[in-house]
Amino acid sequence: MSHRRQTVEVVALVLLFLGITTLTVVGFATDWMPPVASQHGAGVDEVIRYLLLTTGAVLVIGTLAMVGFLWQYGRGRPARSPQTSPRAERWWSLIPVIGMALIAEAGVLVKGLPVWAQVYGAPPPDALVLEVTAQQFEWIVRYPGKDGTFGRTDPALVEGAANPAGLDANDPAALDDVVARGTLHLPVGRTVYLRLGSRDVLHSFSIPAFRVKQDVVPGIIGGTQFVPTKPGRYEIACAELCGMAHYRMRGRIIVHSPEEYAQWLSEQVGFFQ
Repeated sequence: MSHRRQTVEVVALVLLFLGITTLTVVGFATDWMPPVASQHGAGVDEVIRYLLLTTGAVLVIGTLAMVGFLWQYGRGRPARSPQTSPRAERWWSLIPVIGMALIAEAGVLVKGLPVWAQVYGAPPPDALVLEVTAQQFEWIVRYPGKDGTFGRTDPALVEGAANPAGLDANDPAALDDVVARGTLHLPVGRTVYLRLGSRDVLHSFSIPAFRVKQDVVPGIIGGTQFVPTKPGRYEIACAELCGMAHYRMRGRIIVHSPEEYAQWLSEQVGFFQ
Protein backbone atom coordinates (compact mmCIF):
# COMPACT_ATOMS: atom_id res chain seq x y z
CA MET A 1 0.00 0.00 0.00
CA SER A 2 1.42 3.37 -1.02
CA HIS A 3 2.18 6.10 1.48
CA ARG A 4 -0.32 8.34 -0.28
CA ARG A 5 -3.14 5.81 0.10
CA GLN A 6 -2.26 5.20 3.74
CA THR A 7 -2.32 8.92 4.40
CA VAL A 8 -5.69 9.36 2.69
CA GLU A 9 -7.20 6.50 4.73
CA VAL A 10 -5.81 7.85 8.02
CA VAL A 11 -7.08 11.34 7.23
CA ALA A 12 -10.52 9.96 6.32
CA LEU A 13 -10.71 7.99 9.57
CA VAL A 14 -9.64 10.99 11.63
CA LEU A 15 -12.21 13.24 9.93
CA LEU A 16 -14.91 10.59 10.48
CA PHE A 17 -13.98 10.41 14.16
CA LEU A 18 -13.98 14.19 14.35
CA GLY A 19 -17.44 14.40 12.78
CA ILE A 20 -18.93 11.81 15.12
CA THR A 21 -17.33 13.48 18.14
CA THR A 22 -18.58 16.92 17.09
CA LEU A 23 -22.15 15.68 16.64
CA THR A 24 -21.96 13.89 20.00
CA VAL A 25 -20.65 16.97 21.80
CA VAL A 26 -23.31 19.21 20.25
CA GLY A 27 -26.03 16.70 21.12
CA PHE A 28 -24.78 16.27 24.68
CA ALA A 29 -24.59 20.03 25.08
CA THR A 30 -28.28 20.46 24.31
CA ASP A 31 -30.56 17.61 25.32
CA TRP A 32 -28.88 14.88 27.36
CA MET A 33 -29.71 16.31 30.79
CA PRO A 34 -33.08 16.01 32.58
CA PRO A 35 -35.30 19.11 32.64
CA VAL A 36 -34.15 21.68 35.19
CA ALA A 37 -36.40 22.12 38.23
CA SER A 38 -34.33 24.47 40.41
CA GLN A 39 -33.32 28.11 40.23
CA HIS A 40 -29.57 27.54 40.00
CA GLY A 41 -29.85 24.50 37.73
CA ALA A 42 -29.77 26.55 34.53
CA GLY A 43 -26.42 28.01 35.62
CA VAL A 44 -25.00 24.51 36.20
CA ASP A 45 -26.12 23.50 32.72
CA GLU A 46 -24.46 26.61 31.27
CA VAL A 47 -21.13 25.63 32.86
CA ILE A 48 -21.44 22.09 31.47
CA ARG A 49 -22.29 23.36 27.99
CA TYR A 50 -19.46 25.86 28.12
CA LEU A 51 -16.92 23.14 28.97
CA LEU A 52 -18.26 20.75 26.34
CA LEU A 53 -18.19 23.35 23.59
CA THR A 54 -14.83 24.94 24.44
CA THR A 55 -12.96 21.69 24.98
CA GLY A 56 -14.74 20.29 21.92
CA ALA A 57 -13.44 23.25 19.90
CA VAL A 58 -9.92 22.55 21.17
CA LEU A 59 -10.31 18.93 20.05
CA VAL A 60 -11.49 20.02 16.60
CA ILE A 61 -8.66 22.52 16.14
CA GLY A 62 -6.03 20.04 17.32
CA THR A 63 -7.38 17.27 15.11
CA LEU A 64 -7.49 19.51 12.03
CA ALA A 65 -3.90 20.57 12.72
CA MET A 66 -2.87 16.92 12.92
CA VAL A 67 -4.70 16.15 9.67
CA GLY A 68 -2.88 19.06 8.01
CA PHE A 69 0.49 17.74 9.13
CA LEU A 70 -0.38 14.21 7.97
CA TRP A 71 -1.45 15.48 4.59
CA GLN A 72 1.56 17.69 4.13
CA TYR A 73 4.27 15.35 5.37
CA GLY A 74 2.80 11.84 5.15
CA ARG A 75 2.06 11.32 1.46
CA GLY A 76 5.33 9.60 0.65
CA ARG A 77 6.89 12.34 -1.43
CA PRO A 78 9.93 14.37 -0.40
CA ALA A 79 8.96 17.40 1.59
CA ARG A 80 11.02 20.09 3.13
CA SER A 81 11.20 19.75 6.90
CA PRO A 82 9.51 22.60 8.76
CA GLN A 83 11.90 25.25 9.96
CA THR A 84 11.63 26.10 13.65
CA SER A 85 13.36 28.36 16.10
CA PRO A 86 13.65 28.33 19.90
CA ARG A 87 11.38 31.37 20.05
CA ALA A 88 8.69 29.73 17.91
CA GLU A 89 8.91 26.56 19.97
CA ARG A 90 8.40 28.53 23.18
CA TRP A 91 5.32 30.25 21.78
CA TRP A 92 3.86 27.00 20.44
CA SER A 93 4.34 25.55 23.92
CA LEU A 94 2.95 28.52 25.82
CA ILE A 95 -0.11 29.31 23.70
CA PRO A 96 -1.88 25.96 24.31
CA VAL A 97 -1.11 26.17 28.04
CA ILE A 98 -2.45 29.72 28.30
CA GLY A 99 -5.48 28.85 26.18
CA MET A 100 -6.40 25.85 28.32
CA ALA A 101 -5.83 27.88 31.50
CA LEU A 102 -8.22 30.55 30.23
CA ILE A 103 -10.81 27.91 29.35
CA ALA A 104 -10.46 25.81 32.49
CA GLU A 105 -9.90 28.56 35.03
CA ALA A 106 -11.02 32.01 33.90
CA GLY A 107 -14.00 30.79 31.91
CA VAL A 108 -15.21 28.42 34.59
CA LEU A 109 -14.81 31.08 37.26
CA VAL A 110 -16.82 33.61 35.27
CA LYS A 111 -19.55 31.07 34.55
CA GLY A 112 -19.42 29.17 37.81
CA LEU A 113 -18.97 31.73 40.61
CA PRO A 114 -22.55 33.07 40.40
CA VAL A 115 -23.84 29.49 40.62
CA TRP A 116 -21.49 28.75 43.51
CA ALA A 117 -22.89 31.75 45.39
CA GLN A 118 -26.44 30.47 44.88
CA VAL A 119 -25.57 27.02 46.23
CA TYR A 120 -23.07 27.84 49.00
CA GLY A 121 -23.78 31.46 49.88
CA ALA A 122 -25.51 32.51 53.09
CA PRO A 123 -29.16 31.38 53.02
CA PRO A 124 -31.80 34.13 53.20
CA PRO A 125 -33.58 34.70 56.54
CA ASP A 126 -36.79 33.08 55.29
CA ALA A 127 -35.08 29.91 54.05
CA LEU A 128 -36.68 26.60 54.97
CA VAL A 129 -34.03 24.77 57.01
CA LEU A 130 -34.29 20.98 57.14
CA GLU A 131 -32.01 18.21 58.30
CA VAL A 132 -31.16 15.18 56.16
CA THR A 133 -29.16 12.32 57.66
CA ALA A 134 -27.69 9.56 55.53
CA GLN A 135 -27.29 6.02 56.72
CA GLN A 136 -26.98 2.71 54.96
CA PHE A 137 -29.27 2.63 53.01
CA GLU A 138 -31.78 5.44 53.43
CA TRP A 139 -32.29 9.15 54.02
CA ILE A 140 -33.75 10.37 57.32
CA VAL A 141 -35.45 13.76 57.03
CA ARG A 142 -36.27 16.00 60.00
CA TYR A 143 -38.46 19.11 60.10
CA PRO A 144 -38.25 21.50 63.08
CA GLY A 145 -42.01 21.30 63.72
CA LYS A 146 -44.42 24.09 64.58
CA ASP A 147 -42.02 25.77 67.05
CA GLY A 148 -39.45 26.22 64.27
CA THR A 149 -36.65 24.80 66.46
CA PHE A 150 -34.80 21.54 66.05
CA GLY A 151 -34.77 19.40 69.16
CA ARG A 152 -31.72 17.72 70.62
CA THR A 153 -30.56 14.41 69.17
CA ASP A 154 -28.26 11.71 70.49
CA PRO A 155 -26.74 8.93 68.35
CA ALA A 156 -27.19 6.55 71.29
CA LEU A 157 -30.98 7.01 70.99
CA VAL A 158 -31.17 5.94 67.35
CA GLU A 159 -33.38 2.86 67.20
CA GLY A 160 -34.53 1.80 63.73
CA ALA A 161 -38.14 2.73 63.04
CA ALA A 162 -38.77 3.45 66.73
CA ASN A 163 -36.53 6.55 66.73
CA PRO A 164 -34.70 6.90 63.38
CA ALA A 165 -33.52 10.46 64.07
CA GLY A 166 -32.30 9.76 67.62
CA LEU A 167 -34.53 12.46 69.14
CA ASP A 168 -34.21 13.17 72.85
CA ALA A 169 -37.70 13.02 74.39
CA ASN A 170 -36.46 15.03 77.39
CA ASP A 171 -35.93 18.09 75.20
CA PRO A 172 -39.21 20.07 74.79
CA ALA A 173 -38.07 21.35 71.40
CA ALA A 174 -37.86 17.77 70.11
CA LEU A 175 -41.47 16.88 70.89
CA ASP A 176 -42.95 18.42 67.75
CA ASP A 177 -40.10 17.59 65.35
CA VAL A 178 -41.42 15.79 62.28
CA VAL A 179 -39.39 12.82 61.04
CA ALA A 180 -39.77 11.20 57.63
CA ARG A 181 -37.88 8.36 55.99
CA GLY A 182 -36.91 8.69 52.34
CA THR A 183 -39.37 11.48 51.50
CA LEU A 184 -38.81 15.22 51.43
CA HIS A 185 -41.76 17.63 51.07
CA LEU A 186 -40.86 21.13 49.86
CA PRO A 187 -42.62 24.33 48.75
CA VAL A 188 -42.03 25.70 45.27
CA GLY A 189 -40.29 29.07 44.95
CA ARG A 190 -38.71 29.12 48.42
CA THR A 191 -35.06 28.67 49.33
CA VAL A 192 -34.43 25.32 50.98
CA TYR A 193 -31.30 24.84 53.07
CA LEU A 194 -30.40 21.26 53.93
CA ARG A 195 -28.12 20.30 56.79
CA LEU A 196 -26.45 17.09 55.69
CA GLY A 197 -24.83 14.49 57.93
CA SER A 198 -23.89 10.81 57.82
CA ARG A 199 -24.05 8.16 60.53
CA ASP A 200 -21.75 5.61 58.94
CA VAL A 201 -19.86 5.94 55.64
CA LEU A 202 -19.38 8.47 52.89
CA HIS A 203 -22.56 9.20 50.93
CA SER A 204 -23.48 11.77 48.28
CA PHE A 205 -26.84 13.54 48.29
CA SER A 206 -27.94 13.98 44.70
CA ILE A 207 -31.08 15.41 43.06
CA PRO A 208 -30.42 15.26 39.29
CA ALA A 209 -33.41 17.42 38.34
CA PHE A 210 -32.24 20.15 40.74
CA ARG A 211 -28.58 19.84 39.70
CA VAL A 212 -27.73 19.18 43.34
CA LYS A 213 -24.89 16.87 44.36
CA GLN A 214 -23.22 17.20 47.75
CA ASP A 215 -20.93 14.72 49.49
CA VAL A 216 -22.09 13.71 52.97
CA VAL A 217 -19.06 12.99 55.13
CA PRO A 218 -19.19 11.19 58.51
CA GLY A 219 -18.38 13.53 61.38
CA ILE A 220 -19.02 16.70 59.35
CA ILE A 221 -22.30 18.61 59.09
CA GLY A 222 -22.37 19.98 55.56
CA GLY A 223 -25.02 21.87 53.71
CA THR A 224 -26.49 22.80 50.37
CA GLN A 225 -29.32 25.04 49.24
CA PHE A 226 -31.60 25.40 46.24
CA VAL A 227 -34.92 26.87 45.16
CA PRO A 228 -37.41 24.41 43.59
CA THR A 229 -39.12 26.00 40.60
CA LYS A 230 -41.56 23.33 39.43
CA PRO A 231 -44.10 21.35 41.48
CA GLY A 232 -43.78 17.60 41.00
CA ARG A 233 -42.01 14.48 42.16
CA TYR A 234 -38.26 14.07 41.89
CA GLU A 235 -35.72 11.42 42.80
CA ILE A 236 -33.11 11.58 45.54
CA ALA A 237 -30.13 9.35 44.82
CA CYS A 238 -26.90 8.47 46.56
CA ALA A 239 -24.12 9.26 44.09
CA GLU A 240 -21.36 7.61 46.14
CA LEU A 241 -20.87 3.86 46.38
CA CYS A 242 -21.73 3.24 50.03
CA GLY A 243 -22.08 -0.53 50.40
CA MET A 244 -23.64 -3.66 48.98
CA ALA A 245 -27.17 -2.20 48.95
CA HIS A 246 -26.13 1.18 47.54
CA TYR A 247 -28.62 0.71 44.70
CA ARG A 248 -31.49 0.86 47.22
CA MET A 249 -30.51 4.20 48.69
CA ARG A 250 -33.14 6.23 46.92
CA GLY A 251 -35.68 8.76 48.09
CA ARG A 252 -38.19 11.13 46.63
CA ILE A 253 -38.92 14.82 46.76
CA ILE A 254 -42.46 16.12 46.47
CA VAL A 255 -42.60 19.82 45.57
CA HIS A 256 -45.92 21.48 46.47
CA SER A 257 -47.38 24.88 45.86
CA PRO A 258 -46.91 27.12 48.93
CA GLU A 259 -50.55 26.59 49.95
CA GLU A 260 -50.35 22.81 49.56
CA TYR A 261 -47.10 22.70 51.52
CA ALA A 262 -48.58 24.75 54.36
CA GLN A 263 -51.58 22.40 54.41
CA TRP A 264 -49.35 19.31 54.43
CA LEU A 265 -47.18 20.69 57.23
CA SER A 266 -50.20 21.57 59.36
CA GLU A 267 -51.36 17.96 59.14
CA GLN A 268 -48.09 16.51 60.42
CA VAL A 269 -47.82 15.27 63.99
CA GLY A 270 -44.67 15.68 66.04
CA PHE A 271 -42.63 12.53 66.59
CA PHE A 272 -43.44 12.36 70.33
CA GLN A 273 -46.95 13.78 70.11
